Order: sequence, then structure tokens, then C-alpha cells
Amino acid sequence: VFQKWVNREISNFDYLIQLNTMAGRTYNDLAQYPVFPWILRDYTSEELDLNNPAVFRDLSKPIECSVVFIKISFFRYENFEDPLGMIDKFHYGTHYSNAAGVMHYLIRVEPFTTLHIQLQSGRFDCADRQFHSIPATWQALMDNPNDVKELIPEFFYFPEFLENQNGFNLGQLQMSKEVVNDVVLPKWAHSPEDFIYKHRKALESEYVSAHLHEWIDLIFGYKQRGPAAVEALNVFYYCTYEGAVDLDALTDEKERKALEGMINNFGQTPCQL
Repeated sequence: VFQKWVNREISNFDYLIQLNTMAGRTYNDLAQYPVFPWILRDYTSEELDLNNPAVFRDLSKPIECSVVFIKISFFRYENFEDPLGMIDKFHYGTHYSNAAGVMHYLIRVEPFTTLHIQLQSGRFDCADRQFHSIPATWQALMDNPNDVKELIPEFFYFPEFLENQNGFNLGQLQMSKEVVNDVVLPKWAHSPEDFIYKHRKALESEYVSAHLHEWIDLIFGYKQRGPAAVEALNVFYYCTYEGAVDLDALTDEKERKALEGMINNFGQTPCQL
């Protein structure tokens, strides 16, 4: 598979899908849903220029790549202390892929709508916390050092998830009083189909093809854990890693269930390839 990708015999999309599958990710488990990268940083221009490297996200770094956030992550890691000595240091207390994040993106599509409502005790979450705008979601990532959500594959092939085709009452934003309906698109996208077309084109662009391996190293490869992960500011909470917790060794049933719940809800790092 790797050699086919290097030889441009399979697309970047297909290669990422196969890596996700080999790393244990599946559409059948929200806690281990396939993870894809944010690849663009320009969601405000009238036209999307894929020949301009400045429109692309830096794929060599975790999603929060500003200088300020790098300092915050470094400080958090260097100054973390567990008095019991049980928890390893980490840069991020949240994860880039978890069940809540998948439902956040897919809230307009069943069965994810019902799953979201069940999670929120029978109603939709506050409109301001819902996925209502792609530009606003990107800006929130840039403004919040605790939000490191990556994308899901649907951003590259499934325009329907951007439309409120079922007419759900998703509320209205508090400040602007704007009714949350279809997802607000970047200015350069004229429809959900146009967004998917251009976003997929960006994924297969020459720039991404030349740099995608850097993101793969962070998520699936040698920068996922160990000294390389520390250097790359890419260390997450200990229970997100495969093999970090031996559930079979826990004899207390309540403790075991609590830890299982934490692992399932917090997010899981893919198996290292």
C-alpha cells in the first residue's frame, strides 16, 4: 500500500482510509472512528488558490500550531506533576478524535442525531456549541488551546452532512440570533457539493501530497509516542494510548467501568503503524 501511494497509484484519500483501517479505526465504533486531517487554513477568501502554500495548514504540527499555543502546550507538559506518580506527562487534556467529536460533525445525519440527543438527555445541545460553520470551527481551533479536533472522512466525500435535510430545530446562536440550519460554508464554496469537490481537490493537491507524511507520522507513525512525540508536542492523556491501561488487572468492577467509560469517551490514539 505504501509503495502504491508513493508511486501515485492510489489517492491520498484512499491511502488515509487504508492507514485508518490498519490502525484499528472503523466506521462501526464512534470511539475509534477514522480520523482525517484539517488540510486548509483559508476559509475566508472568495477564491481558493491551491497553488498558494499559504492556504494550507502546517501538517508537521498538531492542529494547534500557533506560537502562543505551542508555548502553552510546552508549559503544561513541563510543569505537570502527578502526586501519585501514576499519570504520565501530556501536552493535551483532550483528543483529536472521539465519539462526541464525530457526533458533533454529523449531528444533522441519522443515526448520529439520535445518539447526540440521547447524550444530551433528550434534547439538542446549546446551539453555540453545535457544528454550525466551517470557518467558525476552524477559528475556534485557533482560539482555544484545549480544542484539537481533527476531521472525519465525510468532509471529503459526503455533502449531505452539511445540510439540515431533516429540518431539525437546532436553535439559534446567542449573540447573532442566527438560526442554526445548514452548515455555513467558506466563501469559496458555493454549495455543499462545491465544498466537497474543492476540499477533496485540496487533499489531492501537490502541496498535501508532499507533506501528508508529516501528519501521518504524528497520528500513526513514529511521532505518535515516545521521545519523538514529546519533541513534536504530540503527547496526549495516558489512557488514550493502546496498552496504557490493563483493564483485566482491575478487580474493582466500578473502577474498571469508570476507566472503560473514560477510554471510550475521551478518545483513542490509533494503533501505531
